[in-house]
Amino acid sequence: MSLYRNAVWFLKGLQEYTRSGYEAAAKYFAAADLEVDLSSRSFVITGANSGIGKATANEIAKRGGTVHLVCRNKSRAEEARKEIVEQSKNENVHVHIVDMSSPRQVWEFASAFGQNHSVHVLINNAGCMVNQRELTEDGLEKNFATNTLGTFILTSALIPALKQAQDPRVVTVSSGGMLVQKLNVEDLQFEKGSFDGTMAYAQNKRQQVIMTERWAAQHQEIHFSSMHPGWADTPAVQASMPDFHAKMKNKLRTEAQGADTVVWLAVSDAASRQPSGLFFQDRKAVPTHLPLASSRSSPAEEAKLMSTLEQLAEKFKP
Repeated sequence: MSLYRNAVWFLKGLQEYTRSGYEAAAKYFAAADLEVDLSSRSFVITGANSGIGKATANEIAKRGGTVHLVCRNKSRAEEARKEIVEQSKNENVHVHIVDMSSPRQVWEFASAFGQNHSVHVLINNAGCMVNQRELTEDGLEKNFATNTLGTFILTSALIPALKQAQDPRVVTVSSGGMLVQKLNVEDLQFEKGSFDGTMAYAQNKRQQVIMTERWAAQHQEIHFSSMHPGWADTPAVQASMPDFHAKMKNKLRTEAQGADTVVWLAVSDAASRQPSGLFFQDRKAVPTHLPLASSRSSPAEEAKLMSTLEQLAEKFKP
């Protein structure tokens, strides 16, 4: 079944996830959707010092939004801030140094942020794809710690602050790669069998889509969405998937094209009129499973994912 899923997914990707796929979809975009004044709104964006996160931050800053860049590396974050301010002419761009793979750091940041700042939109963009199984100093598998647990803690901790805001939203940058994975709640940290970083990443991205659906059902005052940016030419893709990048580089989307739907979900009225909890690609809600792929999980498995994450998160709460 995994061979079938991978083959169907790759053919779909060649048609839809590439630059030409974006250009075909963009013919139907409403330009007016992004003609908005964001001067009264505050955005938290993780992994915002490069790639899709930085492109998203730039577009929001250009429209007047207050932008909080949540990054791991201070010098790269400050450099990104400088570039965004120069390009957007917006000084309301702030840097926060947080390692998303450290649950304690995420808790500490979120607790302090919620007390000192307003937040209208959280954009969960930070991610990693480590190709060898690696443990953090807390003993957590690094992909899981960053992509799943870090996203879970940050979102959960900021929900009370989001509920205080007008038109609050959470946008999670997932990946179409999740379509090749069925939730495996019995091995969240990839302790069994041989380790495959690409499949671990895809599993994390499936988990993010399920978390989005569950949050949408639990917190109806907030608009939740997840999305696939397509195959974009970012530093992360170059570093984590060098063979894929070398073969596909002429077909890959630009960072701005990859960020387009993130921005649309974060700022447009059109996006807020969509039901909460959906998965988007090129400004349209799309299915979360390939046809005949047997990738659906049961409500019990999804509930177990959420309860396991809650228990793990509590362990690291200051």
